[in-house]
Amino acid sequence: MGLYRLQQVDRQIDRAQSRLDVIRKTLENDAELQAALAQMENAQSHHHRSMHDLKESELGVDSQKIKIEQNEASLYSGNVKNPKELQDLQKDILSLRKHLGTLEERQLEAMLQAESAETQMQSAKSTLESVQSRLGSEHKKLIEERDAHIKQLENQIEEREAALAPISSEMLHTYEDLRRQKRGVAVTTIEDGACSACGTSLNAAMQQSARSQKQLAYCPSCGRILFAN
Repeated sequence: MGLYRLQQVDRQIDRAQSRLDVIRKTLENDAELQAALAQMENAQSHHHRSMHDLKESELGVDSQKIKIEQNEASLYSGNVKNPKELQDLQKDILSLRKHLGTLEERQLEAMLQAESAETQMQSAKSTLESVQSRLGSEHKKLIEERDAHIKQLENQIEEREAALAPISSEMLHTYEDLRRQKRGVAVTTIEDGACSACGTSLNAAMQQSARSQKQLAYCPSCGRILFAN
């Protein structure tokens, strides 16, 4: 039966098209690669913030040291004679030094944070490069497989055109309707006296009708076209 041959070709086309869809989605949106890219982006953002904080803390320490140097210069210059002013300068220097200690602690913490952020960024970079390298190889194989399926699909489409030749437009219409209704399978074979699609047992008359080339025989249960050698 021409419809059975058409069914075989269409099933091959369906499988090739389904695999092509999977390959396309994989190449367009690989979850592992997206995760690695997101991790790298977050690590870079964290590193940028930590370096900014470190720079700010370094500027704070440098500024505080300048203030201390200026006050000490005034204290030891001999220009300040008033005991009260000298005492105030000494208090200011002590206060500035105390705050400098706090700023230096913050600077040390910022340095540690920056070092940790640098380590995390390098780790994320290494992970991303590893994923890109591995997926590059995998994607190359997928692209080769995709090209092979496309070529195969072209041949199958030619086969389909040839398979359509002996089929009447009425039969083709019936076949296409069943294909839409039955998840792509419009024609089913008879195996051991039963419909291979749904397993319904078929009597001798029904099996003989399925062998006829003049009219279509349908499974009484699933409604698919029956084919028997």
